[in-house]
Amino acid sequence: MAKDNTGLHHQTEARRKKLTLVLGVSGLCILFYVLGAWQTSNVPASYSKLGCETQSNPSSASSSESADLDFKSHNQVEFKERNLTIKNFEPCDLSLSEYTPCEDRQRGRRFDRNMMKYRERHCPSKDELLYCLIPPPPNYKIPFKWPQSRDYAWYDNIPHKELSVEKAVQNWIQVEGDRFRFPGGGTMFPRGADAYIDDIARLIPLTAGGIRTAIDTGCGVASFGAYLLKRDIMAVSFAPRDTHEAQVQFALERGVPAIIGIMGSKRLPYPARAFDLAHCSRCLIPWFKNEGLYLMEVDRVLRPGGYWILSGPPINWKQYWRGWERTEEDLKKEQDSIEDVAKSLCWKKVIEKGDLAIWRKPINHIECKKLKQNNNSPPICTTSDNNNADFAWYKDLESCITPLPETNNPEESSDGALEDWPDRAFAVPPRIIRGTIQDINAEKFREDNEVWKERIAYYKKIVPEISHGRFRNIMDMNAYLGGFAASMLKYPSWTMNVVPVVAEKQTLGVIYERGLIGTYQDWCEGFSTYPRTYDMIHAGGLFSLYENRCDLTLILLEMDRILRPEGTVVMRDNVETLTKVERIAKGMKWNTQIVDHEKGPYNPEKILVAVKSYWTGQPSNNNNNNNNN
Repeated sequence: MAKDNTGLHHQTEARRKKLTLVLGVSGLCILFYVLGAWQTSNVPASYSKLGCETQSNPSSASSSESADLDFKSHNQVEFKERNLTIKNFEPCDLSLSEYTPCEDRQRGRRFDRNMMKYRERHCPSKDELLYCLIPPPPNYKIPFKWPQSRDYAWYDNIPHKELSVEKAVQNWIQVEGDRFRFPGGGTMFPRGADAYIDDIARLIPLTAGGIRTAIDTGCGVASFGAYLLKRDIMAVSFAPRDTHEAQVQFALERGVPAIIGIMGSKRLPYPARAFDLAHCSRCLIPWFKNEGLYLMEVDRVLRPGGYWILSGPPINWKQYWRGWERTEEDLKKEQDSIEDVAKSLCWKKVIEKGDLAIWRKPINHIECKKLKQNNNSPPICTTSDNNNADFAWYKDLESCITPLPETNNPEESSDGALEDWPDRAFAVPPRIIRGTIQDINAEKFREDNEVWKERIAYYKKIVPEISHGRFRNIMDMNAYLGGFAASMLKYPSWTMNVVPVVAEKQTLGVIYERGLIGTYQDWCEGFSTYPRTYDMIHAGGLFSLYENRCDLTLILLEMDRILRPEGTVVMRDNVETLTKVERIAKGMKWNTQIVDHEKGPYNPEKILVAVKSYWTGQPSNNNNNNNNN
């Protein structure tokens, strides 16, 4: 019996020790959980304080640094780089206040004028790169808020009166004291863009939701695009940097999507089947030359069933030929040539009425292939010479018709059914349904949408200005599926979705199928826009993508060139990369703060929020450019 009692005693003692261990471990878990929750709750508050300080003193220099976060306690990593000396970047000379790196007119003169090659992108060589800050002009003012910006811009921001004189009778732009006013007129719509668009809506179903994305070639000051916005149509307007000084700059100052570009020898930087509508109003593009090569490019970027609208010469030449100072024979020959090219592309003319002519691209190529058996000029591109219809970065134009995806039903759109707007923004895009984007399916697309709903909710806490309509022109430098832009649709803003050409997945076609807009870009080069044209820039994973490709300093200086004074940048990346970026940003007169991931402090990805300080250039005879690395 004694032996049995001893065994029972040992069992009881073992249970007591086990219970003590369980209670101890549980207590430690609860303690660490409470500490972690307390740390997470304090992070956004630290940035909110920075945001308030920035608003109350917008012109303060970046030397007033924000409080450092304790990354060691969050990540067990020691960041010695935060203690390194910050290099301060000097302002460039004031003569460079409108500098566009890859559309420099002096550099362009070195190139062939054939097919407008001298006005295409020609980026600076290594010894031409600028390591200085592009200065705003003296007396620069923060632009008007949308929708007032559609009609007004400060003269001091874009001090060019040329268009107000040259286009005075056409109501493009007028000078009124310290500001410009945009009456909404154009060369071919003297009654205003609004009335002109109403004329188009009487001819095609413009406002039923089926037409969402448009491209306006040779856009002027983008009044056509500006007035399409009220009809829920998003137009990408483009024009070259030419004798009509600052067309694109005026458009962006108004809060209207635009980009510097030209119909030259290269493809436009958009994927195939991107736009529901293409428009040319006296855009001066020689559609009938080069065997219709330019219309073939319009055909490439038009969706199946998309419309091409032409107004201006040669349309309605019988009425206008004297005012255009051209002969009737010359204008008739030009129109006949355009008609022939459109027919060879298998387009059908919808209508010609008054000053407007409209053609429509077929919804599939079933009938077109039959027609090409008898007349194969131009041919439909083959796989060998057109292996990627979406690729459009420095790619030469091709004298062939971009093939549409296969379908056996003559009544079916070869691109797959697109939802009408606004349902299109969150519907699964046809490219994903067809499986053309590797490793992306409908489930992952929907998951990405949910991720961005959560992220935007978090962004509103750390950047409260998002909810207040502070940002009109927004750029996403690494857009992926366009989830950021789609989640921002509720605000009075638009987003230029940029897909880097070095990205593993080329998703710009998906972005356009969502009814969003964007472009291709290599961020080792300058972007085709004027300085100070975006209110907010978002960059997720961009610096990790480019870390071993080019100098991150140059990417940040390009962001500074694009960003308006008091504009905001939100960057997502691993904390080591963001620490390097922050050190550079502080030398560019940016106020910065690194905050935790929306999931909490233990996620290795962090968020760097920066606000560009307000400053302006000063007239000087000295050349302050610092071209040294």
